[in-house]
Amino acid sequence: MSKNDEVVLLDFWASPFAMRVKIVLAEKGIEFEAREEDIMGGQSELLLNSNPIHKKVPVLLHYGKPICESAIIVSYIDEVWPSPALLPTCYYARAQARFWADFIDKKLFDGGCGIWRNNGDALELGKKEFIEILQVLEGALGEKDFFGGDNFGFVDTIAIPHASWFYAYEQFGGFKVEDVCPKLSAWIKRCLERDSVTKSLPDPSKVYEFLCMFRKMNGLD
Repeated sequence: MSKNDEVVLLDFWASPFAMRVKIVLAEKGIEFEAREEDIMGGQSELLLNSNPIHKKVPVLLHYGKPICESAIIVSYIDEVWPSPALLPTCYYARAQARFWADFIDKKLFDGGCGIWRNNGDALELGKKEFIEILQVLEGALGEKDFFGGDNFGFVDTIAIPHASWFYAYEQFGGFKVEDVCPKLSAWIKRCLERDSVTKSLPDPSKVYEFLCMFRKMNGLD
C-alpha cells in the first residue's frame, strides 16, 4: 500500500485552515477524500473523536490516525511526502518561514474578525488593525514573487487561503486590499495562477454571503 492511500480530510468549505491542507495535498499530487463537516448542525462523531481537544476542522486522517491543527498538518505532509519541498533547505530560512507562519496564525484571521464581527467604531478600529497586519506581511514579502523567494512555498500555503475572505472584509470595511497593499495584492494574483490554489479556494462572494448570514444571526445587520 502506498502512502497516497487512506488520506482523508475532515473539511469545511469556507475554512481557510482546511484550504491550506487541500492546497498542499494538491501541490504534492496526493489523492485524498474530503469529508465536509456541518459546523452549523453539529460535528460528526468522527471529528469529535479525531479532534477531542478543539473539536474543529481541519483534521487529516492518514491510515486512520488523526493529525490536527492546519500548520502542523502542512508540516506533516511536507515531511511524509518530501517532494516537492515546501520548506527551504537552509535551516535559518526554515526558521524564518516558521516565524511568518506563526505570525499569520496569530494575527490574520483574528484581524479579519475585527472587521466582519463589528460595526461602527469597533469596525473602524478592526479595519485599521487589519490593514496594519497586511502591511507587515507586505514588508516581509518585499520585492519577492513569493514569501520564500522565487518559488511557491510553506508561508504562501499558510497565507493565501485567507485571501478568499478578503473580499468580504473589503465589503464590510469599505476599503480595497489592492489600494493599501499593492505588492501583497500582486502576490495574491500570482498564487491564484496555480491550479492547487484556484481549485482549493472558494468563490469569495460565497464567503461574503456566508459571513453576512453570521452577521444577521448575531444581530449586526
